[in-house]
Amino acid sequence: MKRGKKYLDSIKSYDKSVLYDPADALQIAIDTAKANFDETIEVSVRLGVDPRHADQQVRGALVLPHGTGKTPRVLVFAKGASAREAEEAGADYVGGDEYVEKIKNENWFEFDVCVATPDMMGVVGKIGRVLGPKGLMPNPKSGTVTKEVAKAIKDIKAGKVEYRVDKTAIVHVIIGKKSFGKEKLLDNLNALMEALIKAKPAAAKGTYLKSVVVSSTMGPGVKINPTRFIM
Repeated sequence: MKRGKKYLDSIKSYDKSVLYDPADALQIAIDTAKANFDETIEVSVRLGVDPRHADQQVRGALVLPHGTGKTPRVLVFAKGASAREAEEAGADYVGGDEYVEKIKNENWFEFDVCVATPDMMGVVGKIGRVLGPKGLMPNPKSGTVTKEVAKAIKDIKAGKVEYRVDKTAIVHVIIGKKSFGKEKLLDNLNALMEALIKAKPAAAKGTYLKSVVVSSTMGPGVKINPTRFIM
C-alpha cells in the first residue's frame, strides 16, 4: 500500500518497536493525526482467547466517561407504551414491521444502533442475517434488548459503546476524537480496559492482554504496554 507524506512523516516521529505508557501513546496518536478533520481515535486489543469456543467469547458494552464525540442514530423496535417511551427519550426511529421491510427492500441503514424490547425480537429476527454481520443485531449482553428503552437510549446517546471480540481475537473500539485531548482519551481508554479485564472468560488461559494498539483515522498504530492495565 502506498502511504502519503504525512503518514510517512508520522512514522518517523516515534519508535514503532517501543511499548509506550498509555498517556504517551495517546499523545503520539494525537500528534500523528494530521488530517484536515477531527480524526477518530480507536483502540485495538488482541486478547488471549479462542473465539471459536463459546466459553471464550468476550462481548459487552460500557458508557465511556466522555462519550465518543458522535451522537449515534438509534432505531428502536417497540410498540405501545414502549414505543412512546422511546420517542420521548429521543430515539431517531421507532417502529416495527415497517422498518423490517425498509431494511430488507431498500437496504436502509440510516442508524448506528438498534434497540428492541423483548416482545419485538420475533420481528427483528426476520432481518437477523442482515443486521448480524453489520454488528447491529440487538443483544441482551450489550443492553440493546431491554424493557427499559428510555435508559438504553439515554446511555447510547451519552456515549455507550459495544465491544466484541472478532474471529481474529481482536476487539476494536472507538474511544473519542483527537480534539478530546490526552486526558479525556485516557479516561475513556482506562474505562474500556477495565471493562475488558472484567469480561475475561474463565476458560481463557495464559496471557489475556496480548497487545494494545491506539491509532487515529489516518495515522499509524502506536503500541501500548499491556501490563499497564493489569489490576
